[in-house]
Formats: sequence, C-alpha cells, structure tokens
Amino acid sequence: MLAAIWAQDQNGLIGKNEALPWYLPDDLKFFKEMTIGNTLIMGRRTFEGMGGRPLPGRTTIILTRNQNYQAPAGVYVMHDVNAVLEYAQKKEHTVFIAGGAAVYTALLPFCDYIFRTVIEDSFEGDTYFPAIEWENWRLVKKVAGKIDDKNKFPHTFEEYERIHAD
Repeated sequence: MLAAIWAQDQNGLIGKNEALPWYLPDDLKFFKEMTIGNTLIMGRRTFEGMGGRPLPGRTTIILTRNQNYQAPAGVYVMHDVNAVLEYAQKKEHTVFIAGGAAVYTALLPFCDYIFRTVIEDSFEGDTYFPAIEWENWRLVKKVAGKIDDKNKFPHTFEEYERIHAD
C-alpha cells in the first residue's frame, strides 16, 4: 500500500532550502509513529535535507534520476516510478511517500491514503505541495495537535482515503 505523508502550512508550503521551514515536535512525533517499521520513499534532495542518513526503524529508498548516485550504507536507490510501484506491491507494510514535490507529483496518483499535517500559520519557503484533485479523496479523520511551549503553532492531523469509482 502506498500512502503520502507531509506537513504543510496553511498556504501549502512544504519546504525551504530542502528542509522544513518550522519546528513542530508534535508533527515529528506523528511522522515517526506513522512511519516506524515501514518504508520511506523520498527524493535525493529531501534525503540530504534530512541530514543524509536513514531514519532508524524504517527502510529508506531514494528515488532519483541520477544513475550514479551513491547512497550511504543501509539506503536503497531506485530510478523510476515503476520500480517503486513494484516494490510497494510486494510489501505487506505501508510504503510512505515523504517528499519532495516532484516525488509527490509522480507517486500521488498511485497512493491510497494521505496523512497530512496542516499548520495553521504562514511561513516563508520555496517548495509547495503539488495540486491535488480533492474530489478523489475522502477525509476520514481529523485530530487537533497539541499546543504547548514546544509546539507553538496550531495544527491538525488529517487522514484521507482515495475514493474509488464503483
């Protein structure tokens, strides 16, 4: 099963200089809880923006067109969408698409679920989530995130499932 997971501000911003433009520990905790024991698919720049190391307890796959890209030990590389789809089809766990914008654009049409954190504030950055045809998705869960000294921005966690034509 393929699922997309991301956090965005109220304007759809998802990145600044290959990193998150905010610090929100509640969302980082959510991301970890959702993805632990599963696979993460991300582009090279997203991977490098996260420190260039695999996250513990998850299989990391970098999707890149660069045929010569040398991933660090424990990280796998794929070069096309079909390879990702074949991999996901064979897995019993969830394969999460984790960025960046080009990877979301390429793989969102094949996702069955979306896990989106919406931060109810505006930030400056350079990368926005690609347009989504929301009529193809149904909101199944929406939960307010906690606000405290470490989590200063109001946010919600949303779960969507794809609406399949009958």
